[in-house]
Amino acid sequence: MFSLESFLDVQLVWFALIVTALFLYVLLDGFDLGVGILFPFAPSDECRDRMMNSIAPFWDGNETWLVLSGGGLFAAFPLAYAILMPALYMPVILMLLGLIFRGVAFEFRFKAVKSRFIWDYAFHFGSIVAAFMQGVFLGAFVRGIHVEGRSFAGQPFDWLNAYSFMTGVALLFGYALLGSTWLMMKTDGITGDWARKCASYVLGYVGVFMAIVSISMPVMNEGVRELWFTLPNFYYLVPVPIVTAALIILIWRDLHRGCENRPFFFSIGVFLMGYLGLGISLWPWLVPFAVTFRQAAAAASSQSFLLVGTLVILPVILTYVGYCYYIFRGKVSHEGYY
Repeated sequence: MFSLESFLDVQLVWFALIVTALFLYVLLDGFDLGVGILFPFAPSDECRDRMMNSIAPFWDGNETWLVLSGGGLFAAFPLAYAILMPALYMPVILMLLGLIFRGVAFEFRFKAVKSRFIWDYAFHFGSIVAAFMQGVFLGAFVRGIHVEGRSFAGQPFDWLNAYSFMTGVALLFGYALLGSTWLMMKTDGITGDWARKCASYVLGYVGVFMAIVSISMPVMNEGVRELWFTLPNFYYLVPVPIVTAALIILIWRDLHRGCENRPFFFSIGVFLMGYLGLGISLWPWLVPFAVTFRQAAAAASSQSFLLVGTLVILPVILTYVGYCYYIFRGKVSHEGYY
């Protein structure tokens, strides 16, 4: 009898799908969260209209990848979901509340007149809370989850510490970089010039925070330290920080040469290198440093069944996303069309 698991390593395929979906969420929702973080600092209401219009066609579709990564984790790796959710329940709920405020602000801001300032701040603070909690989630995840047997054995506020606070602030600056370079690409005039200044300002902070995280992970975990600094691994892995530094330099150069498009794509490259570095450091753990993705996997037959449906719907999602970005390409104006 035919079985998908006899031809594919379904555990590895699902792990790759979830990791990819999570990166796409961080990347795509990252730039519109970044726009929200910068929103109240724009020079004028017209600039804020342009900022909102630049992400209005995309923001809800971008969050599809969060649903896919969370739903995939629940279905394909239930043990990991059962451990991570109790450990990180509060930051996840706060993140979702922030995303809800952002969604409501989109709907109401375009119609409101006297109360528009309320929805402006709902959009801004919702973006900050969502982005900050994602960074807190990352910091708590990287430090490791206290697991005994097959359950979370820590305290409700283990996720709240100096390191997770630092990574929360770091992600705010990272998303602000994505948002500002996105605005450079999608707007012109006063808005584009202001976005360029914002990108120049936050770029240095992004570099500093990436260096802190890169240094702290080997310091905190002996296994990560041995992975990166033993030979011959060091020679294979050293291109990651080198390419990251080169991309930051290229962004800085392009920001001062008047380039509009390349800084955004180089910023994507910086996030990709950071994500790759995390992936290398945490492989093969799905709950660092307690449960691997193979230990957390559901039955192979269940994963195979889920994979069939995913492989049918995933091309539809990718086609829709690509078509949406194609249709709404080019610069935006301040006129409302949401």
